[in-house]
Amino acid sequence: MRKDRVRVNLSTRIERGLPQPPQRRWLEKAVRAALKSSKVEGVVGLTVVITSDASICELNRLYRGIDAPTDVLSFELKEKECFGEIVICPEVVKEKKEEIIKVFVHGLLHLCGYDHERSEKDAKIMEAKEKKYLEKF
Repeated sequence: MRKDRVRVNLSTRIERGLPQPPQRRWLEKAVRAALKSSKVEGVVGLTVVITSDASICELNRLYRGIDAPTDVLSFELKEKECFGEIVICPEVVKEKKEEIIKVFVHGLLHLCGYDHERSEKDAKIMEAKEKKYLEKF
């Protein structure tokens, strides 16, 4: 299957009382755009979780050793046809004056193997990709 033939199987989980993520078609469009430059093909499963400040703080502590909330975390899943999970905290997104679609793309790029914390060069590459994909919205 060609890379431009990626089918996105997107699911969302939202904690009670939290806002809905951006329109599904925007999320799917961002996934397809990001995957065009990766080696991923076929059906891609991705879960978007909208969670609270307390929940993302616990995940950040558990998986990164950082005892503080963050705007987005990405978890690569090793299961067939399941690309990963992106966890977003709208409270932190709002505090940082960001948009959910921006942090979604940021988390998606992490799942594609980009890492702004590895080096300044990698940070610039990731930032350029974020900007490129966000221009589509």
